[in-house]
Amino acid sequence: MSGSAVTRAASLKSMVLPDGVGVASGLALTPVNGERVLPVSEALAGLFPWGGLRRGSTVAVRGSVTVLLALLAKATAQGSWAGVIGLPRLGVIAAAELGVAVSRLALVPQPGADLPAVAGALLDGMDLVVISAAGRISDANARKLSARARNRGAVLIPFGPWPGADLEVTHVRSQWTGMDAGHGYLHTRRLTLAARGRGAAARPVTTSVVLTPDGLSAAPPPAPADGET
Repeated sequence: MSGSAVTRAASLKSMVLPDGVGVASGLALTPVNGERVLPVSEALAGLFPWGGLRRGSTVAVRGSVTVLLALLAKATAQGSWAGVIGLPRLGVIAAAELGVAVSRLALVPQPGADLPAVAGALLDGMDLVVISAAGRISDANARKLSARARNRGAVLIPFGPWPGADLEVTHVRSQWTGMDAGHGYLHTRRLTLAARGRGAAARPVTTSVVLTPDGLSAAPPPAPADGET
């Protein structure tokens, strides 16, 4: 999508925004609920000082589309809407396998030069907006989009570095299991994630999660070495 992207995003916005409602899930922003937190998987909740995705915040994800999609899963499953901009190779089947409610997922794979305008339109009508800018957006526009998310009570989730992000979640490393002496099938992936941000999120946090065919869960602690209890 390029020149028509803004028009389509605006059309989507008009369809999902009833009078007086600020986000697609139908939760209007008021001084009382402006700090509402959208849920994430229990395995990921420890990365967030708020226990989930705080409305109005900017949470950058670096290094893993899997983690990016996992952040959308629980919120969309509970009724929130999400928009994803600039990820043309995003796998919808993979998103569904991670628990994302794809029926509440709007994709704009090729926003072209309209990227800032498309992102702004979706922030007016979606609970969560993922944007992969890849150097195609200026720092000034990036900060404007963060301000718009804050004002609208949406959660902006850039994929990659983002100036002034409230929190940055980084994929540190992965380890696969399932092979034995070169035979078998890879079936479990252990991911180590780190988070650090500003204010309440200034203290670095590291956690490990396990991705299996059944979904995402907290990684079990490592087995003690011989002789340890």
